[in-house]
Amino acid sequence: MGGDVKAFSTDNIVVRKLQKLPDNVSQVIQTAVLGLSAGLSAVLFLFMTNTLFDLTYVRFAARSKTFFALASLATIVSTSLLVGFLLNKLSPDAAGSGIPEVKSAYWKELGYLPFRTTLIKFVAGTLSIGGGASLGREGPSVYIGAGVASNLAGLMGSPRRGRRAPTLMGSSAGLAAAFNTPMAAITFAIEEILGDLNSRYLGRVVLASVLGAFAVFAILGRQPAFALPAIEKISWLHYAVVPLVAAIASLAGVAFQKATLLLRAWSRRLSAVPAWVRPALGGLVTWALGVTLFLAAGRIGVFGLGYNDLSRALNNDFPWQIAGLMVLAKLAATIASYGFGGCGGIFAPSLFIGGMTGYFLGGLAGIWMPLTPADHIVLSAVGMSACLGTIVGAPLTSLLIVFEMTHQFALVPALMIGLIISRTVSRLSGRLNFYDAVLVQDGHELHKIHPPLDLQSWQGLEVSAIANPRPVVVRSLDLASLQGVVDKYPYNYFPVELEGRLAGVLTRQQILEALPRQDAPEIRNAATCFPDQTVREVGDKFIQSPVNVLIVVGRESGDIRGIITLHDLIRAQASVSS
Repeated sequence: MGGDVKAFSTDNIVVRKLQKLPDNVSQVIQTAVLGLSAGLSAVLFLFMTNTLFDLTYVRFAARSKTFFALASLATIVSTSLLVGFLLNKLSPDAAGSGIPEVKSAYWKELGYLPFRTTLIKFVAGTLSIGGGASLGREGPSVYIGAGVASNLAGLMGSPRRGRRAPTLMGSSAGLAAAFNTPMAAITFAIEEILGDLNSRYLGRVVLASVLGAFAVFAILGRQPAFALPAIEKISWLHYAVVPLVAAIASLAGVAFQKATLLLRAWSRRLSAVPAWVRPALGGLVTWALGVTLFLAAGRIGVFGLGYNDLSRALNNDFPWQIAGLMVLAKLAATIASYGFGGCGGIFAPSLFIGGMTGYFLGGLAGIWMPLTPADHIVLSAVGMSACLGTIVGAPLTSLLIVFEMTHQFALVPALMIGLIISRTVSRLSGRLNFYDAVLVQDGHELHKIHPPLDLQSWQGLEVSAIANPRPVVVRSLDLASLQGVVDKYPYNYFPVELEGRLAGVLTRQQILEALPRQDAPEIRNAATCFPDQTVREVGDKFIQSPVNVLIVVGRESGDIRGIITLHDLIRAQASVSS
């Protein structure tokens, strides 16, 4: 693919040296190099986004309100247009958070991430977040770390089909460096990407996360993301408010997910506005909300990460009434920034929305009950964890990230109560977290294959274990219907079912060639297999298939049960040998 960094040949001295070492030694060396490199790339990204924001919005805020309004408008519109150009003209895959794309690369591309997309993600993310879009840096940091590790692994001799471990290590190191949170980075890799506590990669993920944190410690110091006063004199009364805070912060997370997905789908149908201009629409919404809050209260937290205002709230140095307005403005600005195709993550906005929700409700409750200053801090932290946990569906990560960002053990009991409520709200709101919902909206429902660890067991595995059980089936050869299929789904092969029977297979290329001719594409014959057949039994059938695809059908009914592509077979077998 374009932009890939080619691997060194085996004649390269570095590759030869690594190949001569014992496997465990070479793995440790590779992990150290990849973890540090990914961590340093995330630190550089952090530095660039902070520098750009400080040179613009922080300096603008020190001038007159009129100057701030005009200068911030020029900044957010110009950077949003640049971001739109980079994403739509050079690398569309660099849009959004980056975490869904890392998950897709890990499970579908065996860890391969193009270098060009990584570079565009770095530049576009810097412009977007530093330029004022209401997005976070954790998603791009995860993608950049994973992309750097994937391409460095290629330079060190790893084949394109063997980069799952480097991608996983790079993503955890990137997150550890982005937030100064190595433990949360480990649980994030397990909960969000792997989904398997017994993975053989776990030890390397731990080492990479530690090295990613070491990179940020060495350059920026060991300070937490939020410096809090010592939390003392916590009253028992605040536990009466914790469930309310967790529930409302979680509902804010649900509202964010549903509204963002709706806006994202609608904006793609907005044919009157060119795709590269759409991020500027999100920028204009953010600007209108941010300027309104700045003119009314002198706060700039709607723009960018918002950590300065959130940090003040966590130190009880913020009007709680204003916090309620900040929640509404930040929520709407983040929905617009992401929904219109900006480049940035959702961790930071989630933490901001949840934290300000807790701070506002704590202030409101303080009218009727004698809450201490420490209680207000705890309630803010509960909101942060609950909102983030609901959106990303990673409860341990959401608890640990708030704990590590504050270094306050006194928060943990309330955070655990909030975690239970957050999980309940998350499960009731739907089966998919935000990242998986984005993938499904883009036509990438992940089929996670965990094959046996030895070749003999692999060959005896039933094909139903590796088949995609939810193929996109074409049931009409109407041209408008076919156009809708290729627009909505990125797949290359589509089973065709006519009058309730399997008719064959259409390729994406066939459909795209037929559409300009206004002619129905020719259906190719389909090779079939049964769900209970083994991988060994169906191997020869791929040779017989004219398009290297097998359709899994019921032995009795003949109905379509799934699809297996040659790529599915290769990546599953690569998982066995990696």
